[in-house]
Amino acid sequence: MPDVPKTHSQMEEIIRIEEVEKRYNVGEITIRALDKVSLNVARNEYVAIMGPSGSGKSTLMNIIGCLDTPDSGTYHLAGEDVGMMDDDALAAIRNRQIGFVFQAFNLLAGHSALDNVALPLLYAGAKRHEREERAAYLLEKVGLKERMTHTPAELSGGQKQRVALARALACNPPIILADEPTGNLDTATSIEIMSLFDQIHSEGGTVILVTHEDDIASYARRIIRLRDGKIHSDTKNY
Repeated sequence: MPDVPKTHSQMEEIIRIEEVEKRYNVGEITIRALDKVSLNVARNEYVAIMGPSGSGKSTLMNIIGCLDTPDSGTYHLAGEDVGMMDDDALAAIRNRQIGFVFQAFNLLAGHSALDNVALPLLYAGAKRHEREERAAYLLEKVGLKERMTHTPAELSGGQKQRVALARALACNPPIILADEPTGNLDTATSIEIMSLFDQIHSEGGTVILVTHEDDIASYARRIIRLRDGKIHSDTKNY
């Protein structure tokens, strides 16, 4: 008998957001960036978060990534209540649970690709030989075996994003959170980068993309659209 795919309710939950609100004051005006947003993500889901400018998608990404905290509501990451954590605990769970990929790459200039990928392992307390072995393995995995000693200035945009993706995988986090990961790349290079996200997902990783591009969101298996700080739609994409 063939395997029957698990429903979302049967899959192990890794993210649970309930009634989250986030407000910003601009002069005398209060902007509600997120308005009672509730969202669950299971392990090994592949999710795209979409929405126009001002929809709240960047605010939601920052909260999911423990880069910001909500004004109200709750956020549980891998079963832990993020709202109860101080800055040190937030940094620890962020380093342990989430790997980040940004549109602007955020690589350290003047440092080799190997050093950039190894950096999260330094923060995690790994020994030097362990850092270098892991970084070399990941750079080879993303197709940069011959570019390990090159600095960001010596790499193309696609190569920089491969380094950033390898760095995101350094501590083997269960979640990869990517903010407009192909925004600075041409179409052919974007396809190459998205194939790497497909590989991460096929190997059991949870992938969350924040994008405004329909063709990039189409790689995901679930698409969440925000509008005016609320979830406008949440659909499967098979």
